[in-house]
Amino acid sequence: MDSVSQIALGAAIGVATMGRRTAVWKAALWGAVAGTLPDLDVFVDQGSPILNMVLHRAESHALFWLTLFSLPFAAAIAKLQGQWPVWRRWWLAMWLALVTHPLLDTMTVYGTQLALPFTDHPFGVGSVFIIDPLYTVPLLAGTIWALCTRGRGRGLAVNGIGLALSTAYLAWGVGAQFHVTQVAKASLAERGIAVEHLLVTPTALNSVLWRVVAMSGDSYHEGFYSMLDTDRRIAFDRFERGSSLNAAVAGIDGVRRISAFSKGFYKVSEDAAGRVRITDLRMGMEPVYSFDFAVAERQASGAVVPMEKPVQLGGRPDVPTVLAWQWERALGNRLPPPR
Repeated sequence: MDSVSQIALGAAIGVATMGRRTAVWKAALWGAVAGTLPDLDVFVDQGSPILNMVLHRAESHALFWLTLFSLPFAAAIAKLQGQWPVWRRWWLAMWLALVTHPLLDTMTVYGTQLALPFTDHPFGVGSVFIIDPLYTVPLLAGTIWALCTRGRGRGLAVNGIGLALSTAYLAWGVGAQFHVTQVAKASLAERGIAVEHLLVTPTALNSVLWRVVAMSGDSYHEGFYSMLDTDRRIAFDRFERGSSLNAAVAGIDGVRRISAFSKGFYKVSEDAAGRVRITDLRMGMEPVYSFDFAVAERQASGAVVPMEKPVQLGGRPDVPTVLAWQWERALGNRLPPPR
């Protein structure tokens, strides 16, 4: 999730766990710090844009390493605040703030390696968009209320309600994703499309309009479904997967990494400049994706030669146009997506 959501979650957990054992602002401050610490790995340059992508949310998001780190971290806070008698409570608060960060990230589609060092599998449920105000606002409102009231009266209770509402929203996302998955499977079967991998994830900033990607043979199919649609049949557009090019670049390290990290949701293409590109199909929509890398070049002889270092080409869509379309489509109006 985005940094604001992680800070808000960490602060809310700090306040809820510490209760009246310390000043509300201290609990919120240290919870916010713990909630944002795992994402400091973005400042580490791994040597290439592909490595920066696939090694984000790795060791710094591993439950095992965060648990070990939480002990000295909490002890230092308790000592600094002069509250050693309640250091165990500080440990519980900081541990919860730290480990809920990768657990929340796991609900997005990106991929979080939370089981390191035992496995580097990138877990990703994909039931919530990386930025969703309906998740974040209850956390912010509850924590701000607790801070403003200094934990008196119903301040702590309101903070707890914010946590409960945000958690319930995550549960709603899982349920909605399951529903859309069943609709997508039925629509694909009706059209006779044999599916190898199926992705169902919400579009930007909401959990009403969902994007469906079905990988099938040499192509993939993209469609959209709104929870407000009266017709449960999904219209799909077909796109080439680039299977012939894939064979030419399959041995490149970056291609292998994206293939594994995206769990098969990728395409290979060649642009007008002769660059061979690999694109993660999970984040974005046709024709613009967040993670799109040039990994090889076609020579005059026709041979495809790996680049010394991948180049990130991912761009941004026309945001006003896409958001306007999303709004209309979410309301159940079956408009074709902007291409």
